[in-house]
Amino acid sequence: MSHKKESPASSRRPRRRFLPALVVTLTGMALTVVPLSTANVATAATSSPQGKDTRVSAWSPSMTTGGPSFSNQTIRMVVHSSVTGSDVRITLSNRYSSTPLDVRAVDVAVQASGGEATRRTTRNVTFGQARNVTIPAGQEAVSDVVPISVSAGKNLLVSLYVPGTTGTSTWHSDAFDTTYIASGDHTGDNSPAAFGTTTTSWYYLAGLDVMSSTARGTVVAFGDSITDGYHSSTGTYTRWPDFLGRRLGAAPGPQKLSVVDAGIGGNRVLTDVANLWQGVSALKRFGHDALGQPGVKDVILFEGINDIGNNAGPDGRPLTAQDLINGYRTLIDKAHAAHVNVIGATLMPDEGNGYYTPAAETIRQDVNRWIRTSGAFDGVIDFDRTMRDPANPAALNPAYDSGDHIHPNDAGMKAMDDAVDLRLLHT
Repeated sequence: MSHKKESPASSRRPRRRFLPALVVTLTGMALTVVPLSTANVATAATSSPQGKDTRVSAWSPSMTTGGPSFSNQTIRMVVHSSVTGSDVRITLSNRYSSTPLDVRAVDVAVQASGGEATRRTTRNVTFGQARNVTIPAGQEAVSDVVPISVSAGKNLLVSLYVPGTTGTSTWHSDAFDTTYIASGDHTGDNSPAAFGTTTTSWYYLAGLDVMSSTARGTVVAFGDSITDGYHSSTGTYTRWPDFLGRRLGAAPGPQKLSVVDAGIGGNRVLTDVANLWQGVSALKRFGHDALGQPGVKDVILFEGINDIGNNAGPDGRPLTAQDLINGYRTLIDKAHAAHVNVIGATLMPDEGNGYYTPAAETIRQDVNRWIRTSGAFDGVIDFDRTMRDPANPAALNPAYDSGDHIHPNDAGMKAMDDAVDLRLLHT
């Protein structure tokens, strides 16, 4: 292990001055179907005509292929908003399905508890002023504006009814929240009685954005299973991006940034994963999942341990540190071309996990050294320094270890949030 003097846990780089990005403001008066060719465009913070409110992403899981098929069922999902806002829009995604998706009805309501909606809060969701929408394979649909409000840290329920057989669904496998499923159309039900099946995945629902009177933009936490919240407690919102959203909300003055979680368990920077639900590479999904978020200002890039642990280099060859560095440079260039700051996070230790070998540890150390010292990122968060065992820097601190020696427990997730210097963000 290196004993060289290291930088503080979070370090700041000089900010680049960017011109405002050119954006197209989507109205709520027509169905917006977003093909893949236009999805990978950064969406800068957009203001209302009065210049008071900003549209930001409040919640947006990254989607993959390989989900189950549905037939004549209602899917009710919990959306945990990171910011206060109104004039909600939702995004339905059919990006990773091979057949058109017919959605007959969608509604949104304030959650009372579990799958129960608060009475008199249910609002119908329309697409081009129609209650039903058919989304072609490989595309997404953004709803009309829905007249409902949500507070930071509070939950909405989004229910969608699919009348036919969908085939393989576009989904987010590891939600660490509860989804409720019923036979038939129960989109308008306040009661959860008909929803006899539960899962811990999200299906087709890829985003919720709001107009905020305080938020100036969106922070995207982009990564793998650690960011996705693996081993965090279900339904408690104790992923490190959840903690970050709450800390931003608790800071003096109104909350100025929303936070969305673009983590996918098993995801890699350079290569696609054979397990389809673990997603295409970061190089392929970064434009859509990070830079495509409404109001995106900052991306926290924390990914690469799956590349190292699987020795997964480009073109099927063994991985080198330079391969991963080249991948980071590509993502940084994409972010800067979209006028978005990108903050790099060092990779955490994993001795005791099956990923660990002396050769893999050498690559991790080399990559972390580059993240800390290259100046390529607009800022650095040193998760490695924060999370390692003081007595054995190649391993996680036992107080933060969920038990598999790579994923943090809830206390570890909180420690990761504490390592983020808020001055790095556009607050």
